[in-house]
Amino acid sequence: MDSYALFLIIATATVLSPGPGVILTLTNSIRYGMSGAIGGILGISCGTFIVAGVSATSLGLLLATSTLAFSIMKFVGAAYLVYLGIKLWRSPARKIEGNGSAIRSKKRQFIEGLTIQLTNPKAVFFFMSVFPQFIDFTSNYVGQFTLLVVTYSSLVVIIHLLYAYLAKTARGWLSSEKGGRMVNRLGGGTFIGFGVALAAAGK
Repeated sequence: MDSYALFLIIATATVLSPGPGVILTLTNSIRYGMSGAIGGILGISCGTFIVAGVSATSLGLLLATSTLAFSIMKFVGAAYLVYLGIKLWRSPARKIEGNGSAIRSKKRQFIEGLTIQLTNPKAVFFFMSVFPQFIDFTSNYVGQFTLLVVTYSSLVVIIHLLYAYLAKTARGWLSSEKGGRMVNRLGGGTFIGFGVALAAAGK
């Protein structure tokens, strides 16, 4: 825990790096406005908290040692990403009016964000490999682990809100019919690409 500042740097760089969660946040923000991306962001953050907890239990060890368990988790996650990609690709362009946005259930967005994070076995391995490097196992393990998980989940919310805010600047053109179609195709294609990459990845 003497290296908490280093953990902050590593965690920030990890959250900032493009991935399915970032693409979901950007797409939701452009299509539904910044407020329309909050549900998905909270879902991703909550999923991060749960995955971190799993990585600290025997379930994390199971994923690390069982090829079958890892493969099942991997292909479920890959299939879900491809499903989201196809769904987004085929969606009609949505026109955003004024400072409002197309309406979409925050609960549905929350579930999407949560599912994306929970079905990514790579997230479990990240926490299993990174967290132990910053924990002193001779002292209060639970307290240290909780601090790191809360820090990481908070960074997810803060950084994804920043992404959502930055995406607002592109909404003027991207919310047109042509721009909306491009957002759907680009976001959908990216989700499909992440799904294929996850399916092809090994441990």
